[in-house]
Amino acid sequence: MTGFDLPSYLAERRAAVDRALEASLPGENVPPATIHKAMRYSVFAGGKRLRPILVIAGAEAVGGSMERVMPTACALECIHTYSLIHDDLPAMDDDDFRRGRPTSHKVFGEAVAILAGDGLLTHAFRLIADNGAVLPDPRGLRDVIAEIADAAGTLGMVGGQVVDIESEGQKISAEMLEYIHTHKTAALIRAALTSGARLAGASPAALGAVRAAGGHLGLAFQIVDDILDVEGSLAELGKTAGSDRRKRKATYPDHHGLEASRIRAKTLIEEAKAALAPLGPAAAPICALADFVLERRS
Repeated sequence: MTGFDLPSYLAERRAAVDRALEASLPGENVPPATIHKAMRYSVFAGGKRLRPILVIAGAEAVGGSMERVMPTACALECIHTYSLIHDDLPAMDDDDFRRGRPTSHKVFGEAVAILAGDGLLTHAFRLIADNGAVLPDPRGLRDVIAEIADAAGTLGMVGGQVVDIESEGQKISAEMLEYIHTHKTAALIRAALTSGARLAGASPAALGAVRAAGGHLGLAFQIVDDILDVEGSLAELGKTAGSDRRKRKATYPDHHGLEASRIRAKTLIEEAKAALAPLGPAAAPICALADFVLERRS
């Protein structure tokens, strides 16, 4: 986005999130050491920190600060990382690499990998609870907890993942494909933005704008992910490319073709930015992040 320095913004917020994650996760030597090593292995394996940065950007878009939402930002990264650990398991996607490193179950075994994911999911809600300590009125945490739980659970990410698994090798409708993508991926991305806005005291109108943008952005993110699985490489993606096709997963390119998928993703990004227009310059980071999602190669 013209006039906005996204690389500096991302670098500064990613570094702040990493510092907060380092401080909030139990150390590797805290008993039982194995589980804490496994949790930290996956959290600090790299990654864009997109979801926690969206929490921060959602707060900033309505006049809030990074410090006010940092515990919840870290919580979203813990939830995302837990989902990746479980997705990579042999019973799910059976992937050997994530973020360019061997997956958790390849390093620690399947049992500890499962428990590491469980530990991160549970720790996330402790972090959200801790966010109350930096809020002038912590009663708003109830809505944040409910929204994140819905986005991560059977009405969101988990539900989308179940339908994704059940649809492997099946010919499904465009509506069912949209259901998978909006629940498996978009729900948590939307919740990241809206939780930041809620914690920062957004008005109903501002919250509605952020929620609409988050839904468009989240769906675009998954469509681009589908495209990259076709066009990307292990070096770019940090995971094995082409896995969706090998597992006969339902994807946008398979259903609509690559060009139509690119057009749909671009349209969604434009709709996200249009939804944010009433918030003015304060929403510039989210708009720039939307362009980043569309142009990313990993």
